[in-house]
Amino acid sequence: MEFEQLVTLIQTVSDSTLTGFKYEENGIKLSMSREKDKVAFAAAGAAIPAEALQAVQAAPQMTAALQTAEDDEESTSMEDKPGRLIKSPLVGTFYVAPSEEAEPFVEAGASVKKGQTIAIVEAMKLMNDIESEFDGTVAEVLVANGEAVEYGQPLFRIV
Repeated sequence: MEFEQLVTLIQTVSDSTLTGFKYEENGIKLSMSREKDKVAFAAAGAAIPAEALQAVQAAPQMTAALQTAEDDEESTSMEDKPGRLIKSPLVGTFYVAPSEEAEPFVEAGASVKKGQTIAIVEAMKLMNDIESEFDGTVAEVLVANGEAVEYGQPLFRIV
């Protein structure tokens, strides 16, 4: 992706109402997410030119911050409840089972292992497996089957 295209992409996403955006091309991964009036960026495979970040920082009512992979792995407790959250990696439709007739992947009280598929998020007609990020027990399923989810929205609480 050319520099001008990158700046245009960042500016367009910043000006939109999207809460999250991920882009991957030729081994370069770009991830942007919004939390209220803050925009966070993470890039893997290549550095984002400083000029691109400065263009976004100059946008009114926006601040930019680098987001590290370590930040993604940190868990936050929802309403001071114990456990770790598994969040949606993309915008789409949440499904608890592989089909309408099938049993759910997991339910509250089920034990899960790191890497185990626990749900599906459909985005643009593609079914994306959601895997557990750690071992534990499902304390809560935070989203109803068939419900639309946003990037970064908590899906499960694991204890």
